[in-house]
Amino acid sequence: MSDLSNATPTGTYRLQLGRDGFGFAEAGELAPYLASLGVSHVYLPPILQAAPGSTHGYDVTDHSRISAELGGEDGFRAMVASFHAVGLRVLLDIVPNHMAVPSPTSLSPAVDSVVREGPASPYARWFDVDWAAGDGKLVLPGEGTPNYRRFFDISGLIGLRQEDRTVFEQTHELVLRLVSEGLVNGLRIDHPDGLADPRGYLDELAMGSGGVWTVVEKITTGAETLPVDWHCAGTTGYDSLGMVGGLFVDPEGEKPLTETYLSFTGGVVDFAGVEYAARRYVLDQGLRPELERLQDVLARAMPDRRPERLENALTELLAAMPVYRTYVVPGEDAPPEAVAVLEDAARWARSRLPAETHDDLDAVVALALGRGDPPSPEFVVRFQQTSAPVAARGVEDTAFYRWSRLISLNEVGGDPGHLAVSPDRFHAHCVRLARDWPGTMTTLSTHDTKRGEDVRARLAVLAEMPGPWTRAVNRWHYRAAPPGLPGAARPPIEPDLEYMLWQTLAGAWPVTGERLSEFLSKAMREAKTSTSWADCDPVYEEAVLGYARRILADDELITDLTGFVSLLEPYARVNSLGQKLVQLTMPGVPDVYQGCELTGLSLVDPDNRRPVDYEQRRARLARMDDGGAPQDLDDEKLLVTARVLRLLRAWPDVSAAAYRPVRASGHAAEHVVAFGRGPRLVAVATRLPVGLERRGGWRDTRMEVGGGAWRDVLTGRLWQGSRLRLGDVLGSLPVALLQLDNGSDGSSRE
Repeated sequence: MSDLSNATPTGTYRLQLGRDGFGFAEAGELAPYLASLGVSHVYLPPILQAAPGSTHGYDVTDHSRISAELGGEDGFRAMVASFHAVGLRVLLDIVPNHMAVPSPTSLSPAVDSVVREGPASPYARWFDVDWAAGDGKLVLPGEGTPNYRRFFDISGLIGLRQEDRTVFEQTHELVLRLVSEGLVNGLRIDHPDGLADPRGYLDELAMGSGGVWTVVEKITTGAETLPVDWHCAGTTGYDSLGMVGGLFVDPEGEKPLTETYLSFTGGVVDFAGVEYAARRYVLDQGLRPELERLQDVLARAMPDRRPERLENALTELLAAMPVYRTYVVPGEDAPPEAVAVLEDAARWARSRLPAETHDDLDAVVALALGRGDPPSPEFVVRFQQTSAPVAARGVEDTAFYRWSRLISLNEVGGDPGHLAVSPDRFHAHCVRLARDWPGTMTTLSTHDTKRGEDVRARLAVLAEMPGPWTRAVNRWHYRAAPPGLPGAARPPIEPDLEYMLWQTLAGAWPVTGERLSEFLSKAMREAKTSTSWADCDPVYEEAVLGYARRILADDELITDLTGFVSLLEPYARVNSLGQKLVQLTMPGVPDVYQGCELTGLSLVDPDNRRPVDYEQRRARLARMDDGGAPQDLDDEKLLVTARVLRLLRAWPDVSAAAYRPVRASGHAAEHVVAFGRGPRLVAVATRLPVGLERRGGWRDTRMEVGGGAWRDVLTGRLWQGSRLRLGDVLGSLPVALLQLDNGSDGSSRE
């Protein structure tokens, strides 16, 4: 392989360390398999010393040491040597926004010092602490209301002040040393929206790392895009995840699915209202300390205004924010995008406020844009650091568990209120990425996705089969009614959660009782309607879990469920392979989440962090490399993944190649999405397979690819001509990756 030390990755593979004894040594043993799969970089979670027993590494306790539990620095170096031996390089996830608060079993030199010495500690500048609120002390969890900025509403994680150059240098010294030594060749930045100045942080990081390839976990929503002045290659891919997933959902299913959802749950048609209520809930509950601190800053900035009116205006403005945050830097003119965001939020907030407070709202907006008289730099920064957790906790971790019309859409950065993505919208997204962010990451699954990519692919079929789904879910509901109750009676589970439960069973089947109980426990606590993490109702929770156990013990119901899933599976196969090919070949650097080169029917964490059977994957890949034909969907998905990743690694210029939509004509043209990467590569995927079957297949549908001989990278078959029949090209697989091969002899397919 060529030297990849300073190159943009061609493909990454995310590993999870820390669970079930899986550390550096075990990761290093995967080097031959990952090289054979075709990736260029192994994508690691945070590796710095974390809290004892950490299974994810985001709770860092010591920035000066590599995790002893994972194998320490010697183990890390040995693992990297194994990767280098087969041409692999390392992408490292780092956590600049926060670290762990110490507990009796968790020592953190920096935080411990601040606990003992307060503002006099040499580490006091590291943390965003309201010393006055704690009488000069750091108030720890269990000792009162936390007086420090937290990561979201998690009191066990304390915010870091990376805007202070000394803090940046001290917390990044080890990581930047690993970069300078060539042991780390790319960086993934966790939650940049928590930082006081993301742009300034990325500038510092680029300077310290020599401009190593860096992506940021920036969640964009709606039409929002990554700020153009950020010194990075792009995002970690949630924007593309939503685009790719929506491409395989039938917009014609929106009306019948909505009707079924409303009939089953008695819920509301408008997700926006659910989102607003959830945002208000987290502001009034979990994020109350952050809101009160922000209100204090606001009151000091505007002493002549009535505090209660300012507080109402501020709360409504935060609840109405359409994105995570703006990017206003004190002392600079607010970017036009920030002005538009806050004006949009103000319009919504104004509709919920009495007329006499509108002037107060306008004053708050002006202050947030840095236009106050006098300005308040602290308010500008703290407003942005508060709006981000409101979005994350209010929308993704609350509203997404309260509104379950089609749960495959309830993903990070997504909008469940919009069912589908048209091919034209998808193509526009790809054209923009190729132009502005060609080195961005793309993904379908991460350690934070609510459901695995193949669960979502199966659930997407429901939009094409709303009738059978409606009949099935009503049948199961009546069958599962508790003994002694009439068939139409409600079970002891909230309607939205029950509707989510049936979709979960259909999407992830087969699923064990343990996995299902773990999912339901998290789902009902995240919804925060009948129980929550902070205020648990064990009676309700046991009733829900008992209901789930009765379902799994009902042989007749399970036989019915299994039959319904079998009905979905042929179409789910098309969606799984289609979305995988699209994600791997669209503009950007494709990431494969651990294990997802095979079918991944995982649920929200920790379910999606379970151990992966790599021996099975090695054996399957070796068999197909020896000429064996794919035997099942797992083989087919592995084939697509490996063949594409290997081509990208051998032909790294693809990532920078021009993107062009490829059009089809004929009666089934709407059932294909195709695009070219430069003049020599065309990706083809089937979409909406149920509708295609109802149309009688491809028949006369053709695709314009340009003259020459085209070899399918996936099957090896050769096609000649400029207008290829899709029925031929997609005869054995519902996807194809055509590479121009003008020097070959091919059979004509005109």
